[in-house]
Amino acid sequence: MDDLKKVTVQILNAFTENDKGGNPAGVVLNADALSHENKLEIAQKVGLSETAFVSSSKMADFKLDFYTPTKQIAHCGHATIATFSYLKQLGLLKSNRSSKETIDGNRKIEIQGDLAFMEQLAPTYVNPAKKEDDILKSLGLTKEDLVPNAPIKVVNTGNSFLLIPVKNAKILEHITPDFEAIEGISDMFNLIGYYVFTTDTETAYDVTTRMFAPRYGILEEAGTGMAAGPLASYLFDVLQLKKTTFKIQQGKYMSPPSPSAITVKLELKNNEITSLMAGGKGVLTNQVEIDMF
Repeated sequence: MDDLKKVTVQILNAFTENDKGGNPAGVVLNADALSHENKLEIAQKVGLSETAFVSSSKMADFKLDFYTPTKQIAHCGHATIATFSYLKQLGLLKSNRSSKETIDGNRKIEIQGDLAFMEQLAPTYVNPAKKEDDILKSLGLTKEDLVPNAPIKVVNTGNSFLLIPVKNAKILEHITPDFEAIEGISDMFNLIGYYVFTTDTETAYDVTTRMFAPRYGILEEAGTGMAAGPLASYLFDVLQLKKTTFKIQQGKYMSPPSPSAITVKLELKNNEITSLMAGGKGVLTNQVEIDMF
């Protein structure tokens, strides 16, 4: 039997709103010696929606692997923000520009004051209209709850999310998700999850959202940076809100509430999105020790 080992996991709340709320993520530094099975076991024991494992890279400043309690995923927004916020606090960033290696390529990282921003790709869109009735049923919604002339879309800027625009905050608050049905539709379209949103929100924000990802063991998440990029792209391309910075609130209608604030900055060429940066603030809250054999 191997000796018992302890792995230290830092817990940071990413995308905090005025240093409160946010979405907790685990961060494990110096993870080079950990196997896939080790990382999955740690993520399961930590029990958060995602844990980031940081190791050395020959392609970027750091290599990041992201794990939910059930599987590895290519990218995670809030765990990226948590990681680079923590690296900055430790003085391990050489400048305000950095980079991460992931299982599907490198991405740029920028630090602006207390905020960390991560690069996402230009959006791609898929029309899931053939399953619209099933999608609405899985949320307890009707066609009348949707914004007119704002179609449901699958949008990908690195991960795929189903974007569902509803008319007002009351409808958003009172969604009744059928997680089994959501998981089935997520499998069908290879989604991380649903991102339901409304532009009926507080003046500080452009939209308020909720994110459901039972396929990845996440019933509802407080802040999802990889979904915020697709949403900002949808606002620009589909709703024709022609601005380059969007402020997104998430987690307000969770139980208990955990309000998160995500900023997305679009990069354009000839009025088309070429890439984007999504970011927010990460606040260290505590650390846990995981025993492993």
